[in-house]
Amino acid sequence: MNSDDNKNLPLGTTEHFSNMHNWLKRALFVCLVALVLEASFSLPGLLIWFGWPTLSITEVCDELMKVRWSDDRAECLVPHPLYGANEGSGRTLGADGTAQDEWGIQPRPEYKRIGFRDLVRFRDERLLREAAAPEYLP
Repeated sequence: MNSDDNKNLPLGTTEHFSNMHNWLKRALFVCLVALVLEASFSLPGLLIWFGWPTLSITEVCDELMKVRWSDDRAECLVPHPLYGANEGSGRTLGADGTAQDEWGIQPRPEYKRIGFRDLVRFRDERLLREAAAPEYLP
C-alpha cells in the first residue's frame, strides 16, 4: 500500500473501511430520499383520508376542531392571527372547555376515532340535525 492510494480516499476513511463507507453513503441517501417522499405525500394523503374532494381544506380543519373539542360551534381561525394562541380561546371560535377528555398523568382523549372520510359523514349528520332542530335564539 502506497500513499497515493490513500490520497484518493475521502478524508477520515482508511482503505480497510472504504467499502463500508460507500455502502453507508448509499443507504443513507436512500433513507433520506424515502423520508422526503414520505413527508411530501403525508399532507395530501391525510386530506384525502379526511374527505378533501368533498370538503375544502378549511372545512376539514373546522370538522377536525368540532370532533376534537366535542363542540359543533368550534371553527378554525383562517387566517390564523400572527402571534395568536395555538390552543384555547385564541385558536378556535367557540367554547374551548368542551373537550371530553380524561385528564391525568396519561391523558386519554374521548373524541371519536376518525376513519376514512368520516368527517364528511359527521358534517352531513350535523347539518341534518341542525335542519331538523327548531330555530331558537339563545
